[in-house]
Amino acid sequence: MKVGITLPQFRPSVEPAMTAARAGEDLGVDGVFVFDHVFAIGQPHRPARSAWPLLGALATETGRVALGPLVARVSLLPTAVLVHTLESLQRMVGERLITGLGSGDRLSRVENEAVGVPFPPANERLTALADAVAQVRRLGITTWVGGLSPAVRAIAQAEADALNFWAVPPERVAAETEVQVTWGGPAAATVDDTAELLRQVAAAGATWAVCAPPYGQEADPRPAVAVVAEAAASLR
Repeated sequence: MKVGITLPQFRPSVEPAMTAARAGEDLGVDGVFVFDHVFAIGQPHRPARSAWPLLGALATETGRVALGPLVARVSLLPTAVLVHTLESLQRMVGERLITGLGSGDRLSRVENEAVGVPFPPANERLTALADAVAQVRRLGITTWVGGLSPAVRAIAQAEADALNFWAVPPERVAAETEVQVTWGGPAAATVDDTAELLRQVAAAGATWAVCAPPYGQEADPRPAVAVVAEAAASLR
């Protein structure tokens, strides 16, 4: 199982995210993934550094790790714009690009409305998701579909490389026997507890674990990245 990290994007400065990504590359994690939000979920007072310019910057700041959004919501950008953006990133990083795509859920509505972007009904978002996944995969980009609903699972099984779960117990991963699964969620506060979490996720059959390191509000994100990197190293 490969292990990646998410970045501390919900801060005024982009530098903590860049520092965390460089630390991830230096410390041996397999991938660096960015959230696609306009503010922290449920906390509109907290800013979010945009996924797309951040990924462009990471394309030049890293040379080994996989990069990508986890997950990009089809309701925030027109599909043609989203696919074009990903195609441009692919030209920058090649096979390192992994794209997580999602339809959004009830928690996403507030974000869309805050920036004046329509939030279509679920059936329309699911149709847009399936279309986006098909187009992105035709470009040769590894594509995960994020979500828990049966409809999202069906899209992942039919169109994508993997189904991505966020913050589910390992048992939920193990229950999926007909589709490849990647897992994402918060890391524990300590190396030992994070290593145990990763062991359980790996035993459940996940091919990736993308951890949100325990950044808290610390100015320096590198110790939190080290927690995940050391835990991942203990599995090898």
